Amino acid sequence: MTDQPFVTCLWFDTEAEAAAHYYTSIFKDSKLGRVIRSTEAGPGPAGSVVTAEFEANGQKFVGLNGGPIFKFNEAISFQIMCKDQAEVDYYWSKLTEQGAAVECGWLKDRYGLFWQVVPTVLLDMISDPDQERAGRATTAMLSMKKLDIAALQKAYAGE
Repeated sequence: MTDQPFVTCLWFDTEAEAAAHYYTSIFKDSKLGRVIRSTEAGPGPAGSVVTAEFEANGQKFVGLNGGPIFKFNEAISFQIMCKDQAEVDYYWSKLTEQGAAVECGWLKDRYGLFWQVVPTVLLDMISDPDQERAGRATTAMLSMKKLDIAALQKAYAGE
C-alpha cells in the first residue's frame, strides 16, 4: 500500500485554477501548487488549464477541468469543524458568497461544492446519552441553516 496521503480530485467545468485560488484564500495552511496546461496534443486548447493543484487547511486537492459532464452534489461534502461561533460565521460568510445556504449547517459554494460548517460542541450535544437534551439540540439544528451555537445551547438546556 502506498504511504502517500489521499489527494481529493475535484472535477470542474473550466474553473479549476480559479477555484484553487478561491479555496486557498479562505483556509489557513493553504497554498497553490502546480498548474498543468494543455499542449498542442490536448486534451484542450493549447495553454488551457487541465489541472490545478492546491492545499487547503493542509488537505491536498487537484482541480480538474473536465468539462460540464459531471456536477457536484450533496452525496459528497466537506465538514469544517469549528471551535466557536466566530469560526462558524467566518466560513459560512466566505463559502456562501455567490453560493447558497442549504440547511442544518450545509451550504453550496460558488462552484457547487457542498460543505458542512459544524461547531464541535454540537456533536457533544447530539450524542448526549440524555435523549431529551440530545433531541432538543437535534430539533433546533434541523430548523437552522447556519448553525447558531447560542440557540443550540439554549435548546439543549431546555430553555
